[in-house]
Amino acid sequence: MALLAMAIPIPADKMEKWKAFLSEVNGPRKAELSANRKKHGVRERTFHQQTPMGDFAIVTLEGDDPEGAIARMGAGGDAFSKWFAAQIKEIHGFDPAGPPPGPLPKLIVDTG
Repeated sequence: MALLAMAIPIPADKMEKWKAFLSEVNGPRKAELSANRKKHGVRERTFHQQTPMGDFAIVTLEGDDPEGAIARMGAGGDAFSKWFAAQIKEIHGFDPAGPPPGPLPKLIVDTG
């Protein structure tokens, strides 16, 4: 089982939009999110980290191929995937259907 973790900045002017998005994915769209992640073979956990440099979403994906799952989720053509991608683009400023905005994180310490 592999694990991927990403720190994604939440722009201050998008915080209320991000909170509304979380209300959707933890409320009426929770079953859709869970089904989508299961379809792509990952378990997602998202954390909110407040720092002196601003707020971040810390997203972890755990599964056999979390890096591949990111690409598959971003390219999803179903209604939920399109909605999710539009929210990410509006809030975080990058399109999950395109290439990552930078290199994926690299594991540097593992005490297991």
